[in-house]
Amino acid sequence: MDNRSSDDPLAGVAMFSGLEPEARKRIASVSVPRQYRRGQLVFVEGDPGESLIMIRSGAVSVFRTAPTGERAMLNVMRPPDVLGEVSLLDGSPRSASAEAIEDTSALALSRVAFIDLVHANPRMVDVVLRAMGVLVRRLTDQNADHVFLDLPGRVAKTLVRLAGNSTAAMVTIELNQSQLAEMAGGSRQSVNQAIGSFAGRGWLRTEGRRIVVTDVPALRRRAGLEDK
Repeated sequence: MDNRSSDDPLAGVAMFSGLEPEARKRIASVSVPRQYRRGQLVFVEGDPGESLIMIRSGAVSVFRTAPTGERAMLNVMRPPDVLGEVSLLDGSPRSASAEAIEDTSALALSRVAFIDLVHANPRMVDVVLRAMGVLVRRLTDQNADHVFLDLPGRVAKTLVRLAGNSTAAMVTIELNQSQLAEMAGGSRQSVNQAIGSFAGRGWLRTEGRRIVVTDVPALRRRAGLEDK
């Protein structure tokens, strides 16, 4: 459910949290509402990078496609995440594709509108630089995971990341095992084996296209993360 005030629709968007409410309202006023059905492509790798997509509800997977047609899912984005930060800086073609994996509501901010906003409020540059820092750190972590973690460890870390900051006893992740395999960088068979092992230990269970995590601390330990 989207709990953000209609008076400040971007209040929950981390990328713009450092701006004054009036600046966020200005961004919202020049953004275009977008609706995506489950399974609908938001954009495709190689498309013109001409807008930032701010997710308000739903979920979007970001993926690359090999020449063979095989997909490698890079991340799953949910509110208050954004897509296309790099496009605001250089306007280059999309470096990945994005697909709604749930019915999704979003706002699209064009690069042209963003440049106009920067001229009116130079703090916008700092906002994007911070967002780029977060993106670079995430990509660096993902590269390190493939070097230092075995596949079950990567599966565990992916599940922890998808669980987010939830403190609930059970966390439902709307992601099937094929999609999880794409994100963890392993074959479906190997990822299924890891999921089966985790289920056998009582850390999670599968329910069709969903994974219900029942022991996040155990997954954190398997992923080599400090328990919180």
